[in-house]
Amino acid sequence: MGCFPHQGKAHPHVFVAQQLTTVFDAKGLAGIQVNWIFDDMFSSMISADHDRNENGMLEPEEVQSIKANAFSFIKEFDYFSYIRIDSKPFKVQYVTDFSATLDQGRLSYDFFIPCHVSATRHPKEIVVSSYDPSYYSAIYFNDKKPVDTVNGSDMDVNLKVGLDKETSIYYDMVNPWALFCSFRLK
Repeated sequence: MGCFPHQGKAHPHVFVAQQLTTVFDAKGLAGIQVNWIFDDMFSSMISADHDRNENGMLEPEEVQSIKANAFSFIKEFDYFSYIRIDSKPFKVQYVTDFSATLDQGRLSYDFFIPCHVSATRHPKEIVVSSYDPSYYSAIYFNDKKPVDTVNGSDMDVNLKVGLDKETSIYYDMVNPWALFCSFRLK
């Protein structure tokens, strides 16, 4: 009879429903708008820590507190947004336009990932895999409207959601969900 040491394994404690919006400008892809809606437990924890006046809304100084104390640390993990452009990694250096809101007790984050990719007649392939490498947070796509496009009328844009089979996390047992985007000039 063998003896096996107990091996601690992570599992998600925070659940995040996301919507990703590809934002185009006159030259091509400008970046990705991210909307995360958190589960009730995480929402109540952040609300308890940052909604100082307990009014169920987040004022600008409370949003800044969330950004500084509950969001900015994920910068070292590319804001849980791992991007490949034509199969080459793109490092997310920073995000812009961060906001946080409470809607009937549910916390959401919105932020923009600048990722400029010029459009050509040849399709560009962008993959955005959303995951927490520690698997403490599980990020999946919103059922109602998982992806969207803004200002893409000059482009042929194709969006789909699926598992990123090229990426494995959690002891190679989980493939994260990803946005697969291809676009080219019309």
